[in-house]
Amino acid sequence: MLPQRDLLVGSQHPKELAAVLTAADRALRTWEPVWTGFVEGDVREEATERLGALAELTLTSTGGYPGAERQRLLIQRSEAAQDLEDGAAGLMGLEISGNFLFDPAERSDFRAGLLGLGPPEDELGDIWVRGDRGGQAVVTAAQAAALDGRNTSVRTVEVRLEARPLAQLQLPAQRQPRHFQTVEASLRLDAVASAGFGISRNRMAELVRQGSVRVNWQPMSSPSRLLVAGDRVQLEGRGELRVVTVQATKRERWRLELVRC
Repeated sequence: MLPQRDLLVGSQHPKELAAVLTAADRALRTWEPVWTGFVEGDVREEATERLGALAELTLTSTGGYPGAERQRLLIQRSEAAQDLEDGAAGLMGLEISGNFLFDPAERSDFRAGLLGLGPPEDELGDIWVRGDRGGQAVVTAAQAAALDGRNTSVRTVEVRLEARPLAQLQLPAQRQPRHFQTVEASLRLDAVASAGFGISRNRMAELVRQGSVRVNWQPMSSPSRLLVAGDRVQLEGRGELRVVTVQATKRERWRLELVRC
């Protein structure tokens, strides 16, 4: 049995981590590989940090495509660990079709529309928007079967759901880590993230206020939050920006080394 109480001490996500620990306990008892539900990147990092120190267990993860934000963890006994193909994760694609020309939707709108049909949130992976035609998602095979052919609403738009193999989806482009430097007048979150993600400062401030931006996995609501070296900025659907170094210039500006991945 895992010392679950000890492993949960100080957790930032006790509910989600407890579910992962239950899966890990099952893997230890049955000697069978166990998949968790989809978890966010911060939960995945915390679970990997806390369980990674246990020699008895091996953890890997997949979200259906490289760079997926929400992923399922595969937990195995180290002595019996085997390389499983992605298909073993039981993932399928979901086409979400509708006309959004007059009512553009965000990823959160699509997620809300799917959750309105009753699936558990941990069976829904990443969702991305495809212009005014709708969106696509990665879901568990069980949910793909349950949602296939159904209709729901996303904002004011009626959409139709269609299960598809992952290979038939137009997956988001894989992001390669990019190292660069920039000189900014401010260390504010909206200013640095604007430069790092290539989005206007006004739009970035709006995204912060909407709750789409996190710093070190903590939700942010203030664009004026000052960043320091070592901070990690997560933008929903756009990956992560890491602040490597911060140096003051002679003209009272800031030279930053950033990594976007």
